[in-house]
Amino acid sequence: MSAPKNSLKFLLGGNGRPINSSICRSCRKSISSRRQYASTAAAVAEAPESIHSPVTSSSPSTQLAYALRAGVVLSRPPQITRTLTPFEKSFFLYQKRLNERLSLPFTRYFYYRKGTPSEIDYKAKIKSRLTPARDIGRYNPYLDDGWNDEVLVGAQESEPEDVMEKLLGDVEVPVVNKFQGEQEQEKGRGDAVAARPAARETEADRTGDLRSLDRALERTLYLVVRDGKGRWGFPSDVLVGKESLHLAAERILVQTGGINMNTWVVGNAPVGYHEHKYPKYVAKGGVSQIGEKTFFMKARIMAGQANLEGNKLGVEDFQWLAKEEIPKVVDSFYWSQTRNMLSAR
Repeated sequence: MSAPKNSLKFLLGGNGRPINSSICRSCRKSISSRRQYASTAAAVAEAPESIHSPVTSSSPSTQLAYALRAGVVLSRPPQITRTLTPFEKSFFLYQKRLNERLSLPFTRYFYYRKGTPSEIDYKAKIKSRLTPARDIGRYNPYLDDGWNDEVLVGAQESEPEDVMEKLLGDVEVPVVNKFQGEQEQEKGRGDAVAARPAARETEADRTGDLRSLDRALERTLYLVVRDGKGRWGFPSDVLVGKESLHLAAERILVQTGGINMNTWVVGNAPVGYHEHKYPKYVAKGGVSQIGEKTFFMKARIMAGQANLEGNKLGVEDFQWLAKEEIPKVVDSFYWSQTRNMLSAR
């Protein structure tokens, strides 16, 4: 080590020696900065361990630390598509009517062979529709005002409910005649037998059941629980021994909601953390705990429901809430540290 030091001193002019003029200014500056980094690293290496240890107290036998916890952000993904905006509804109707205009110049025999059941059915339906398409409203481009196909304010042609009713009214379903024991074709809205789509609003939405998974079908719902102290938050518990976050998340889900939930913990890395400091230090095993740090794992529920009967974490209640509903039950500081982990929808 002495040879490099002496070489640097010779080049930079240490110990009263003149600066070597054969080295340019930028090179001297670079070599000098390396010496500073090396001396700093040496000073840190020779310093006592207590100077650069993470967090220590004034007493050499007591160390300050955080209690490590694992949490789970368990979510149920959206079950249906989101509600369309007024602009999207109008745009989709515009696209349908544009396609109608491009298709009308072709004769119906381009699509249906003359005399076939499909062609006869087409002629019967177009008399009542006054337009080939069933879900774009009454529109005939061959009339004098055929150019006027703009949707008026307040019109229902672009509403999904109105489109659904038109499609159902035009359906034909074979049903069994109870008296003759044969299949018949029943036409028209009143006589048609068709399976109607399920409503977007469920019974849980109408009754305000926050513990049901059959609510807010177009939103992501998150499981929040209430502990014995009346605090709401995501399920969490202290890490046991050398337990990994992934294994701790699986254990917490079972100990919180029972074994009837079919869940999947996504990945091995946390999606965020929450830090909570105690009002005063808590001595535990020669370590003074100054607070808690909870690292949250992301998980999905595939089937089942939470059951608090016999849970081992002291959970008293649970709710399935959307993102905008969670701030109503958790405290503001907890929400500020966990809101970025949640999906906007």
